[in-house]
Amino acid sequence: MAQTSSWSLSGALKGMFTKPTIDETTWEDLEYALLTADFGPDVTEAVIDDLHAKVDRYRTTDPRDLQRMLRESIEERLSKYDTTLKLSERPAVVLVVGVNGVGKTTTIGKFSKFLGTYGRSVVVGAADTFRAAAVDQLATWAERGGAQIVRPQQHGQDPASVAFQTVDFAKRNGIEIVLIDTAGRLQTKGGLMDELSKIRRVVEKQAPIAEVLLVLDATTGQNGLAQAEAFIEHAGVTGLVLTKLDGSAKGGFVLAVQEKTGIPIKLVGQGEGIHDLTGFTPHVFAQKLVG
Repeated sequence: MAQTSSWSLSGALKGMFTKPTIDETTWEDLEYALLTADFGPDVTEAVIDDLHAKVDRYRTTDPRDLQRMLRESIEERLSKYDTTLKLSERPAVVLVVGVNGVGKTTTIGKFSKFLGTYGRSVVVGAADTFRAAAVDQLATWAERGGAQIVRPQQHGQDPASVAFQTVDFAKRNGIEIVLIDTAGRLQTKGGLMDELSKIRRVVEKQAPIAEVLLVLDATTGQNGLAQAEAFIEHAGVTGLVLTKLDGSAKGGFVLAVQEKTGIPIKLVGQGEGIHDLTGFTPHVFAQKLVG
């Protein structure tokens, strides 16, 4: 079962579940498919063990029963976490964190658009002041997303002061949601985490922080998670955003990353367009993943 660019878990499972009976090759193929979809060895083993127990308990040999059980098992595991965005404060301040290159800037633009479809007003704070290009990129995506933007008043301005000005702007203008872009890389991890702590302290003098969203590139899988561990450890992350989750080739990472971090996935990006960011719903995701 060679993996191609169009490989998907649901496609791989289709042949398995249309066979006349569950046999030893069904289990081998299922294990291979889950590992290929980036569930990781621990989650794959746990899911397979759970399914073995259920198949024995219900004494079924029908692959369609196995398909339903797999879908239910994945949904049950995904549903252990509260995927609801907590945005009831006014203004609701969201820090967006993550290493450079994961799609943080585009995510902020798409998130602005997503919030706009619910009638929410949004302002974006360009607090990644270390990269001049970052501010211009963010301005482009904020405009596409229908959001206003607060830029640094001079090059290299202290990121915490940009965050302060953004929240102040929102309060003065009655804007409901504040999205603050933060740096993804400095000379040292310690310096980056100190900067995030400072942003938090400055913002919290004006308004509580509603969410700290960590953006991860789903195509990098476990490697991307390792890169982001400092954020998870130090930045008070409350939710994950998975970008580049096109198809279900890496769909298992969704489950693996929640189980590994204990942090819920709140948003998923499944394409390049401005509308391609949605809230995360375990039932819908499990259905799409398994078929």
